[in-house]
Amino acid sequence: MKKLFIYTFAILNVFMLDSCKKFLAETSQDEIRPTTTQDLASLMYGTAYPYQTVVDNYIDFLTDDLKCNGAPIVAATGLPNATYIPNLTNGTPMFTFNSSMFDRNTAGLLTDQDSWKTYYKLISGCNLIIDYVDKVAGSASDKNAMLGQALFLRAYYYLKLVSIYSQPYSGAGIDATKSLGVPLVLSSVVSDVRLPRNTIAEVYTQIEKDLLQAADLLKNNYTAPNVFRVGHITAYALLSRMYLYKGRAEDMDKAIEYASYVINATPVLTDLKTYFSSTNTFGTTGIYDYNISREVIWCWGPNSTQTTVYFPQASSFSGLTPPFTVSDELNNLYDKGTGTTNQGDLRYVSYFLKYTNGGSYPLRASKVGTNNSTQPYGDKGIRLAEVYLNRAEALILRYKKTAQPADLTQALSDINYLRQYRYDTRNTPYVPVNITNADALFTFCQQERRRELCLEEGHRWMDIKRWGLSVTHLYKDVNGVSTTYTLNANSLLYALPIPYTATENNYNLVQNPR
Repeated sequence: MKKLFIYTFAILNVFMLDSCKKFLAETSQDEIRPTTTQDLASLMYGTAYPYQTVVDNYIDFLTDDLKCNGAPIVAATGLPNATYIPNLTNGTPMFTFNSSMFDRNTAGLLTDQDSWKTYYKLISGCNLIIDYVDKVAGSASDKNAMLGQALFLRAYYYLKLVSIYSQPYSGAGIDATKSLGVPLVLSSVVSDVRLPRNTIAEVYTQIEKDLLQAADLLKNNYTAPNVFRVGHITAYALLSRMYLYKGRAEDMDKAIEYASYVINATPVLTDLKTYFSSTNTFGTTGIYDYNISREVIWCWGPNSTQTTVYFPQASSFSGLTPPFTVSDELNNLYDKGTGTTNQGDLRYVSYFLKYTNGGSYPLRASKVGTNNSTQPYGDKGIRLAEVYLNRAEALILRYKKTAQPADLTQALSDINYLRQYRYDTRNTPYVPVNITNADALFTFCQQERRRELCLEEGHRWMDIKRWGLSVTHLYKDVNGVSTTYTLNANSLLYALPIPYTATENNYNLVQNPR
């Protein structure tokens, strides 16, 4: 085990050395190569899976799901609370749509803001497994299982990268065959060559290829033992997301197809009313708690409710308003019910941490619960609810092209099926929505995605880009001065600036226009 650790450490250090020509060059008699599938699997779990990697928490500050309240004023002194100023400062570049948000002199780059570096490091781990799996001893089934997992993970990371640093595939005025995506690094061999950016279409083609191969390999060779590993159902779910993101008419058939595979295999959602105890106290375990939530397909990341980069600890601000909180627009989307015996849409109760200031208000996402000791895992990954919404949206869009009544009927059914598991039906039956106009149902589906997937996985940011929406923020600085900032529809900043850490190391990288 010690030798494997030494080997792993050496491999990770090779990633940093541009001068190395061969990825697996031997440098010491103490270093060994993995010789079995078991050895390589241990390496995969440490270098290719994200587990508790911190990344992308800044994305929500670009959306309309958060608002800025400025730094709270201490009544006794009339001055801003110094403890909260760093939270305001950390979120400011993204919230104000600063085109230099990831430049050296503007952001300095916090831990979670260099998504480029983080995902490419994980991709390197995937490439190592893909390149080396045939060089170790073991059964063909075990090798195929590892290859399938590594291919899925590589596709997932590339979908993340192209979603952050590129324009949407079918965005207004975008030609995906010409518009820049991200560089495709598909080998673990380290080279002096600085790769240029591939086109968006090329990146999506590679994602599709990896996912289809992964799904086949995993289906025939591997059953995920828990929600922290990926299987073929995970691959089908990500395929439904990927085809929806592409957004072309011909992609809707495939989004529906793969979403249906997932739903047919595991159709049951988590019933939020089961979070009530026998004394009618609502539990705080969160929708990503795999012990109680039946719909978690894959889960990763640290417990986000414990991080204080952009939000102070929930226990520290009773009577004070934190610098950033859930926007009024998102807050008002939820049906709050009529009282304690009918709390309406339980997502409002379950999905947010609350703060107290003359009332209880939503602060930030709480989809994994707040007890870090019993819930150390995160709220990133894939849930069945997203798959239902992927299918519903694709069905509506297909109906608008083909006018097949069954598509609209199924889309409405999917939305109602999801909603009935989200409402407080202890005493009041769920009343299904009945929308027969395609445009109106599409609008409702958009709102439902926002209610369900808010502050999770960067969904809202990608939806804003896909649908060509604008975002307006009212920013309050540390002195209480308010300024309005607007991200225009189809903005150049839909493709976020590439961090300086990448452009300084690769002179062939073309920076996104700003």
